[in-house]
Amino acid sequence: MQVQGLLLLLALILLAATAEAGKNKKEKAKKDGSECEDWRWGPCVPNSKDCGLGYREGTCKDESKKLKCKIPCNWKKKFGADCKYKFESWGGCSAQTGVKTRSGILKKALYNAQCEEIVYVTKPCSSKIKSKSKGQSPPLLS
Repeated sequence: MQVQGLLLLLALILLAATAEAGKNKKEKAKKDGSECEDWRWGPCVPNSKDCGLGYREGTCKDESKKLKCKIPCNWKKKFGADCKYKFESWGGCSAQTGVKTRSGILKKALYNAQCEEIVYVTKPCSSKIKSKSKGQSPPLLS
């Protein structure tokens, strides 16, 4: 009988602690949150150089906020880190220009970024000729 009472008391304590923790999270969200729903976010500005950790400033009516953000160091600077594109395969090499081209269609614009719908990128043609026999050893001579 005493064991059942002890288990019941323990269960009530755990239930009360869980409810209090959930209440604190809701209060914190209200304190940090804002009634404003029409936030306008600027670009992510890195703390140093042109990539890495930084901040993004947002405004809504009379309020302003700063959010932490990160710019990958391999991003296409021409498009901005907030514009995500789906790229097709690289086209053939142009003998006249020595470059190959591909296009990308806008997939997602983060934080209300102003992005171009279609972008084009180029890169120099490879001077190497790729071998199709990768991973195969040459035939043995007898």
